[in-house]
Amino acid sequence: MRIKYLTLAISLMLPSMALAQQSTAPVHNLMPVPASVQFLDGRSAVSSSFKVASTGFTDARLTAAIDRFSKRLSGRTGLTFVPGLATDKEAATVWVQTSGAGQTIPSLDENETYQLEISSSRVQLVAPTVVGAMRGLETLLQLLKADRDGYFFPAVKIQDQPRFRWRGLLIDIGRHYEPPEVLKRNLDAMAAVKLNVFHWHLTEDQGFRVESKKFPKLHQLGSDGLFYTQDQIKEIIDYARERGIRVVPEFDIPGHSTSWLVAHPELGSAPGPYSIERQAGIFEPALDPTREEVYKFLDTFLGEMAALFPDAYLHIGGDENEGKQWDRNPAIQAFMKEKGIKNNHALQAYFNGRLMKILEKHKKKMIGWDEILQPELPKTRHTPF
Repeated sequence: MRIKYLTLAISLMLPSMALAQQSTAPVHNLMPVPASVQFLDGRSAVSSSFKVASTGFTDARLTAAIDRFSKRLSGRTGLTFVPGLATDKEAATVWVQTSGAGQTIPSLDENETYQLEISSSRVQLVAPTVVGAMRGLETLLQLLKADRDGYFFPAVKIQDQPRFRWRGLLIDIGRHYEPPEVLKRNLDAMAAVKLNVFHWHLTEDQGFRVESKKFPKLHQLGSDGLFYTQDQIKEIIDYARERGIRVVPEFDIPGHSTSWLVAHPELGSAPGPYSIERQAGIFEPALDPTREEVYKFLDTFLGEMAALFPDAYLHIGGDENEGKQWDRNPAIQAFMKEKGIKNNHALQAYFNGRLMKILEKHKKKMIGWDEILQPELPKTRHTPF
């Protein structure tokens, strides 16, 4: 019996023994986890003499990123650093070596790779582009540790590149408007964890949030006064670019379009009048896909937005259109019968096909929610993944 109890006791101890063995391995809080991490012996101390030097290519965007890094490091340590880049590169704690600027407009082709090597004598960050250097600086901040001897970076070798080229966050300000400062705060958080696509959901049944100079009644009547001016949008796009983040706008059509129709009921599949929705849900209003006036309107509006948003992609939504207004509209039903369009899914594919040609004319690639993926949709569609 004693042997049996001893065996039981040892078996109960094994998991805790295994945890004790694992605890000797280096622990890090890196997010996302880099492609390759190799911890070494040693550390690089962080003191008030901490300084960053830039070698190779340097531009205003890289300098601004290093300034932000230094301010955040100061905030976390309580240490005061001399602002600006080190003039004596040999005395610098961190060397950032960058080969070039990278993409003028952030894109899927951006090279975000970097190598980070920390030893007791120096921290060296090597990247082919400014965005790669930004990603490495975020990793360096995440590595910061402290003990009784002060703050330090542990010795490590990191080689990193993204597993996914499209790493996005959607913010739906159509339903819940957020002021520009809140969006900037979210962009800072995105950069901290290396997200690179801000999906800006700008129109909904509850609000039309972008200024249109071509059709000003859209934002004047469809937003309760809560919208972004084009200057504010440009400011957000620039703020995102400074952090290596793309901005992909979404204009949800043909459904979720009540706020469009408040100002322009003539675009709808029912006569109206329309009013902004005050609750969440799926609502009936939808654009009329059978009228040429709708496509002329969208051509002008989307052309205006294509000039405002530099990203290659424009999101057209396309979700949760139940087609109830289409079913009750005799003119739409007659159009479907004349064209041999068998159901509402096929009618929306017809609409999206027309929309795709408009966006291609304005040098944009169309993307949308999964509902737009119908067999009738042209096969020239693009995938960002």
